[in-house]
Amino acid sequence: MAPKAEPNRKLVAENRRARFDYMIEDTLEAGIQLVGTEVKSLRSGRANIAESYASAERGELWLINATIPEYPPAGQFNHEPRRPRKLLVRSRELKKLIGAVERDGRTLVPLKLYFNERGIAKIEIALATGKKAHDKRAATKDRDWKRQQSRLLRDRG
Repeated sequence: MAPKAEPNRKLVAENRRARFDYMIEDTLEAGIQLVGTEVKSLRSGRANIAESYASAERGELWLINATIPEYPPAGQFNHEPRRPRKLLVRSRELKKLIGAVERDGRTLVPLKLYFNERGIAKIEIALATGKKAHDKRAATKDRDWKRQQSRLLRDRG
């Protein structure tokens, strides 16, 4: 269900820390309900989803703690930068996500915020499990070994 790597996607924000802190199990593309000044601010490439998460409340999916800064030319008609934003997913997908979160104790983590080829704001959400400290150390060790391997091959080859 993950979106394919498309060259005509405009990436606005990426949560790089999520892949280090969580084991990603499944990804899902969701729409995001925005107001006009939020869209203009996103088009200028300003957003932060690093500390954000998705939560199922009142039978809907919400993006909590994401920051989309105010759009300066809007003046008094601006939006609240850290307001909860409704995520748009199909009801079958919503039930699956809610079940996984409640039953298995997983977390919904946003990975990327982007505009698709039609110019619509989308967010990639991952169903993830938190890593323990020893898992993070192993991931760092593997990454360092891969880097050292590539250096050795480059120097010899």
